[in-house]
Amino acid sequence: MSEPLHRSLGLTDEEADAIENILNRPPNHLELAMYAVMWSEHCSYKSSKVHLRRLPTEAPWVLVGPGENAGVVDLGDGIAAAIRIESHNHPSAIEPYQGAATGVGGILRDIFTMGARPIAVMDSLRFGPADDARSRWIAEGVVSGISGYGNAVGVPTVGGEAVFDATYAGNPLVNVLCLGLMPAERLVLGQASGEGNLAVLLGAPTGRDGIGGVSVLASASFGGNQQEADKRPSVQVGDPFEEKRLIEACLALLDAGLLVGIQDLGGAGLTCATSETASRGGAGMDVDVAAVPRRAPGMAPFEVLTSESQERMLAIVTPDGLGEVLSICDRWDVQASVVGRVTGGGQLRVIHGRDGPVLGELPAASLHEDAPLYDRPRRPPDDWEAARADTADTLPPPVDAGADLLDLLSDPSWIYRQYDHMLFCNTVVGPGGDATVLRLKHPSTGADTGRGLALTTDGNHRWCAVDPRAGTAMIVAEAVLNLACAGARPLALVNCLNFGNPEHPEVMWQLSEAIDGLAEACDAFGIPVVGGNVSLYNESDGHDIDPTPVVGLLGVIDSLARIPPGLGWRDGDRVVVLGGAGPELSGSLWAASVAGHKRGRLPPLDYEQHRRVAGLVAGLVADDRLSAVHDVSSGGVGVALAEMAAMSGVGFQGARIHGHAELFGEAPSRAVAAVSPERLPEVEAAAAATGVAVARIGLATGDRFSIKGLVDLHMSAIAHRWGSPLADWDGG
Repeated sequence: MSEPLHRSLGLTDEEADAIENILNRPPNHLELAMYAVMWSEHCSYKSSKVHLRRLPTEAPWVLVGPGENAGVVDLGDGIAAAIRIESHNHPSAIEPYQGAATGVGGILRDIFTMGARPIAVMDSLRFGPADDARSRWIAEGVVSGISGYGNAVGVPTVGGEAVFDATYAGNPLVNVLCLGLMPAERLVLGQASGEGNLAVLLGAPTGRDGIGGVSVLASASFGGNQQEADKRPSVQVGDPFEEKRLIEACLALLDAGLLVGIQDLGGAGLTCATSETASRGGAGMDVDVAAVPRRAPGMAPFEVLTSESQERMLAIVTPDGLGEVLSICDRWDVQASVVGRVTGGGQLRVIHGRDGPVLGELPAASLHEDAPLYDRPRRPPDDWEAARADTADTLPPPVDAGADLLDLLSDPSWIYRQYDHMLFCNTVVGPGGDATVLRLKHPSTGADTGRGLALTTDGNHRWCAVDPRAGTAMIVAEAVLNLACAGARPLALVNCLNFGNPEHPEVMWQLSEAIDGLAEACDAFGIPVVGGNVSLYNESDGHDIDPTPVVGLLGVIDSLARIPPGLGWRDGDRVVVLGGAGPELSGSLWAASVAGHKRGRLPPLDYEQHRRVAGLVAGLVADDRLSAVHDVSSGGVGVALAEMAAMSGVGFQGARIHGHAELFGEAPSRAVAAVSPERLPEVEAAAAATGVAVARIGLATGDRFSIKGLVDLHMSAIAHRWGSPLADWDGG
């Protein structure tokens, strides 16, 4: 017996029954396909929404919070910023170049849909081991896709992070963040209102690429080359030049005041754009599939409605404004076609021809707002208590701490050298530092405001594998300190929650715990969560990835009078650690890399102490008292020091680091700072005034990297390892 149609589309028997109850009749094929894409995890968040409601989302400066295409915050001076982060994990596992490229294209549309011009992209990438051929192929394809699309469309990729670990060998993570700026009055929402207004489809014609992508890929695990080949038609194909024209046309339409609402066509395509705009506006809509321009012959209505072809937008315009809309689109060589009309009553009708037959009719809100919500079973691992008792302190000490330190170093510059990060000439601090820094220019006039924006993306699967709640809180804390190292205060956060199969109770426990850790940390630091994305079913061959929440944090520098110090110290600088912590190795890069240890208890995070350290660091940066500064995170003080030595080419002579736990431990709320001898008393006095511990640990000098009793390396060894393994990929 053949499988029922609803199951083949990814719907459960209970969901099929719910659809029949909504319609008071059995749905036809088209209607069932529309529900299947809109009730997928990607579009409905049906397994996560009940937990996401616990996040803090409000603040006086938040103009738009979660639920729209992007979060929007008020920056003052009549400027608003739109920010969003999205995942394109499953498409990138199947077709790395197009999966990553269309991830960039989609996040750009999320931003200019709000009325903002995209000014910066960041990526947070996770791949399998760098010496694995398939992981390397995926990584090279993903980086090429991001650079090929971003560079061509003319939006700089200004930073991010890249992690190589066995947990991602079968399931890479490609998370992309975009930031945009706009005059605050240009803000527009994705809703349809005004009965009789027109729905105009802008951009590329519709093809068969990406059909069912959100339902085929977002709820699929991977295993086997043939299985992946079968899914390649579900991966979209991008055209950055079409996107560039679309950006300019949409911004011109917004400047002319011609748009009632606008929505991008991403996951679920035209079905999503029409149902969401209609339901948000409390309206209905008639959608004429015969009017949709196509690039593939013989497309069935369900293919037209669920295709995820890229570079398309749905604009809601008045009949009186249509002529001017078409004229502006023609000026930018953007195709524009009237495909629908706003109606009353809340029904979404699919018709064939203006007065043609009705192919499907359903309540618009039932696709968007009335999707099922699941509070799935969740439980901690069976050995949770035993795992917490198994701390990394029991691991034997390293035979050669210097060799272990070298093994933990990796320079990501091969990746960011593929990106043009200087477009718009706004970038003050580009990739490679703790945070990216951009000049804040007024989007209308281009005038420099004298202020700056700082951005960082952060994640740490090792911390979250040990304790998803505490680990996620530590990630937020790390992001706050990264911004402080650039002299910035945090303003708003977006998140990308990458987890395994939600049908596994342990995965749902991880997700729920991580959300609680995120909420707790954001509450403690006064940071609103203005948007995010949940990516589930990240598994391959039955193995879930380690829980990997990623956060993107936007901050403001109130006076960008000088370039922040960065990582490179000067010969003769005194080196100190700001902030104190006990030695704890659980969750550390050293414990995971050397011994495969992902158990124990994470070091405690004291929110008040962290606020003091971040405030001290930001103040010292603003007052130009530091030669260099770097937060302590992955790899501990040892890796932070080695990275600073590698970035400056100046060695280090150190003491007062007692044992490998102090060298490699990753306790939060610490930063390594380099200070000129004459400024050292000022720094110590400022730390004392704020109640932050300061430890003098050494001197930046010479051509050796030496820590008494632990490490003694020539700088050439640091430099050689810093360029490996990714530097070896050049030209390969």
